[in-house]
Amino acid sequence: MDPEHAKNENVVDEMNANTTSNEENKELSTPSQIDLDKLSKDEIVEQVTEAVEKEIDESVKNEVDALKQAFYKLKRSETEAAKKAFVEAGGAEDEFKTEEDALEEKLKELLAVFREKKAVLTAESDKIKEENLVAKKAIIEKLRALIDSNEDFYKVYNEFKKLQQQWKEIKQIPQAAVNDLWKDYQHYSEKFYDLLKINNEMRDYDFKKNLELKQGLCEAVERLDEEKDVISAFYQLQKLHQEWREIGPVAHELREDIWARFKKASSVINKKHQEHFDALRVLEQRNLEEKTALCEEIEAVDYSKLTSFKEWDEQNKRILELQDKWKTIGFAPKKNNVKIFERFRAACDIFFQNKSDFYKSVKEGMEVNLEKKKGLCEQAEALKNSQDWKEATDKLITLQKEWKTIGPVSRKYSDAIWKRFISTCDYFFEQKNAHFSSQKSEETENLKKKKDIIAKIEAINESLPVNEAILQLREYMSEFNAVGYVPFRDKDKIYKEYRTAVDQHFDRLKVDESERRLQSFRSNLSEMGASGEKSRGRLLSEREKLMRNYERLKGDIQTYENNIGFLSVSSKGGSGLLKEMQRKIESLKEELNLIEKKIEVIDQNLGFEN
Repeated sequence: MDPEHAKNENVVDEMNANTTSNEENKELSTPSQIDLDKLSKDEIVEQVTEAVEKEIDESVKNEVDALKQAFYKLKRSETEAAKKAFVEAGGAEDEFKTEEDALEEKLKELLAVFREKKAVLTAESDKIKEENLVAKKAIIEKLRALIDSNEDFYKVYNEFKKLQQQWKEIKQIPQAAVNDLWKDYQHYSEKFYDLLKINNEMRDYDFKKNLELKQGLCEAVERLDEEKDVISAFYQLQKLHQEWREIGPVAHELREDIWARFKKASSVINKKHQEHFDALRVLEQRNLEEKTALCEEIEAVDYSKLTSFKEWDEQNKRILELQDKWKTIGFAPKKNNVKIFERFRAACDIFFQNKSDFYKSVKEGMEVNLEKKKGLCEQAEALKNSQDWKEATDKLITLQKEWKTIGPVSRKYSDAIWKRFISTCDYFFEQKNAHFSSQKSEETENLKKKKDIIAKIEAINESLPVNEAILQLREYMSEFNAVGYVPFRDKDKIYKEYRTAVDQHFDRLKVDESERRLQSFRSNLSEMGASGEKSRGRLLSEREKLMRNYERLKGDIQTYENNIGFLSVSSKGGSGLLKEMQRKIESLKEELNLIEKKIEVIDQNLGFEN
């Protein structure tokens, strides 16, 4: 077998391998199209309608696939926007339902029609290929018979040229038969030229013409090296190889050189094509690794540690961030792409199901709490007009203590149920205060006691050691705060004298600001009751406010302590920021300690047990 025949067998094998690779990866190439992102769903459906009516080829298939992807990209965006609006309007995310989309139904009908047309076309194509195979086999049999013919040379030669032309006119055949069929055709074609004693002049002319055609093909393949689109260059190369097959042999001494040139140029294009898909596979593998990491992070969520709305909200934000990041990552390898998406979607579904279950359980608990607080309101309302001051007071205090043991209710009802309860308590204690406010003699006696205590404070020996002086001052302040109401007209004056006397010793003894604020708070509580306008219910309201501040400060401290863990002292500016955050934490802890003491003072005034 001559060199050209051998080389042709190699290029056929190479072409078959590359064709298979191309078919496996053809969906990765994208035809030049209009900017699909600018089309509306109506326009996309209109484009699909037009495409379905066209004669189906590869470009039409790619066009329909691209339009389908663009439509569902818009569909997903609309669904996400509708869900977001539904949730913002107060709806539960798990209750959201998408509305029927007439355009989507129309698109599905068009795609079904397109698939039917494509199936018919594929069946027709397969039938034509089989018919072409039979026809080419018949040509080979005629070539075999022609070689053994003893008829006039010119008649035989003309018949050979006709068979060559018929061979060229017959196009696609089943891929599995390409290699063997070509070998047989090339074998008998070369045998025709090699075995028959044809006219040298005619033979040389044919060889020369074939050489010119093959040189043209070599130049065409060499120009493909300048093509920027490696996919397009590869497709063009397949066509040029098909043309090469259809051209007869050249002079024996030139066959090896012309084939070497053609093969060398082809190898350059094949190498670029292979490198393109090698790079694509590397990128897809990297995408798979990134997507796997996202799946692992969501799967690693410890649901047992998510016990509050704040913790669930923070984790929910993180899941949404991971979903946004997923959208920025390209395709994974084809064999893994669907599996990794299903894994990611399953992990997200598990998270949102757990979140839904948590919110549902909390909601049910809040409903139970609401019913309990309604019951306390009803009991308090039954006592509001009682004239048995001692018994009613004790029962209301018991109800107030029980109120504190009941958990939260829905924000929708929280303020209303609290106002109902506290206003009932306020009404009773205001009636009680009004009942006892007539006891003027006791208030006058209290005024005298407070004046005596102020005189004691002013007379504290300044030579006493600091600790003893502070201890004595605190005892007098406790005595002062323990004294009951004074006449309203003297309230501000006696309190001002008291504060002046106390502040003088505070300044002299350098008592810290926290202590002063606490003592001032004690006095304010005493005056709050003495005014006749504040009741026990007001003390409860003040306590509720302090508890809310207490929880807020605890949360702030926790946030700062968590943030400290992310700071690096070695980073630029890290040390200064760390010290500033530590200073803030200490300041917040001091404020927290003061609030605890204030709550203790209120509890003492309300008669709550420690």
